[in-house]
Amino acid sequence: MPDDVLKPNALKPNSLKPNSTAARDVAWHLHGYTNAARHEVTGPLVIVRGQGVRVFDEDGRDYIEGLAGLWCTALGFDETRLADVAAEAMRRLPFYHTFGHKTHPAVVDLAEKLIALAPQTPHGDFSKVFFANSGSEANDTALKIVRYYNNALGRPEKKKIISRDKAYHGVTLATAGLTGLPANHRDFDLPLDFIRHTGCPHHYRFAEPEESPEQFASRRAEELEKLILAEGPDTVAAMFAEPVMGAGGVIVPPPTYFEKIQAVLRKYDILLIADEVICGFGRTGTAWGSETYGMKPDMLACAKMLSSGYLPISALLISEPIYQAIKDNSGRIGTFGHGFTYGGHPVAAAVALETLKIYADRDILGHVQAVGPHMQARLRALAAHPLVGEARGVGLIGALEIVADKATKAPFDPPGGMGLRAVAACQDVGVICRAMGDTIAFAPPLIISEAEIDQLFDRVETALNALLSQLRAEGKFTPD
Repeated sequence: MPDDVLKPNALKPNSLKPNSTAARDVAWHLHGYTNAARHEVTGPLVIVRGQGVRVFDEDGRDYIEGLAGLWCTALGFDETRLADVAAEAMRRLPFYHTFGHKTHPAVVDLAEKLIALAPQTPHGDFSKVFFANSGSEANDTALKIVRYYNNALGRPEKKKIISRDKAYHGVTLATAGLTGLPANHRDFDLPLDFIRHTGCPHHYRFAEPEESPEQFASRRAEELEKLILAEGPDTVAAMFAEPVMGAGGVIVPPPTYFEKIQAVLRKYDILLIADEVICGFGRTGTAWGSETYGMKPDMLACAKMLSSGYLPISALLISEPIYQAIKDNSGRIGTFGHGFTYGGHPVAAAVALETLKIYADRDILGHVQAVGPHMQARLRALAAHPLVGEARGVGLIGALEIVADKATKAPFDPPGGMGLRAVAACQDVGVICRAMGDTIAFAPPLIISEAEIDQLFDRVETALNALLSQLRAEGKFTPD
């Protein structure tokens, strides 16, 4: 942008260099998940290029991208095969849609490949794939299909949806309500009135004294059944669940949890929708988080690593009984009145298809299985740090929960602030991660090596030690 486009006084007073990228960002750009008032003072970190598991800022400083961007760049930040395929697809067919009985080869090939890779439903293989542009859109589509499905079956009252506290399912008006995080509800007037939440399966935070993980899982299943009975089983349509809860703090379900949850859902004819937006394509050490935890969903949403984050694309996989209801109802009323202009975009579909080919060609899943235990060992070793209450994770996803007192699990005051300080300390030593409350999360690119895992957690330990020294100097941390 030419300098003379900047309006007088557009750049508010701060320490940012006038007309720099950071200053112009503050002037013109509204960021998601950002404190806008704070952003005007601090400005952004400006990332200009990437290589492997690292990104580089405008001053040339490198950062290990410990969250793969936003859980998505499985193949790192310079995969030339994807760039080449994108360029070729752009030249061949830069846009087409899939409305009104139209299609193109890339979307057909990708749908066929996803069905072949997908886990099992309660009824066997998945039947159809619907394409969108983000996890939010895929989950929002699932919500709409639940309504369409039950109307098709003559069950107009069966529309309530169950999610979980600390869940994350997106940011549309409906999916933000499914999300079980206060920041996504506050001042947006959410959740909507058809959404209910049941308890979070986090044993460390919510188990009763002396309650084993298996007993805790049983209690959560019993609570779910009580909720269904209180609402009326004939009014409850579906439950959304992430195999591992990502943005809620990397919550790994306790043993037997999904076995018991699914038994309750089957008892009352309630659909299970797996949100695999973070877990899908190998993050947990199997192709799908559903396989890691024995889930058999009726629908499955995926995104992020579907294209290694290189282009926006998501998919909703649909089981055969749901598809048959859609087919019959659309035949009756004349159409399935839903779709996105860019859903199944030919360039995004081509990049996603090439991403899946790379996963197979390089045995990325085998690599995750090989290096995942090393990441979990390094992560769990930090449980001994004075600031860490719990280290948790599976495969190449994990988190550290920061506490003021390990014995009581008490958080720092105010809750949530120490996670931001820990993330800032990590960034100071060249690691990008993410705070969810007082938990800091890690989900590096799937291509990360053991040596790079060591570099990542060496830097994290340095950051935690620096934060501990600061807190002691401030008189805010006194336990031994």
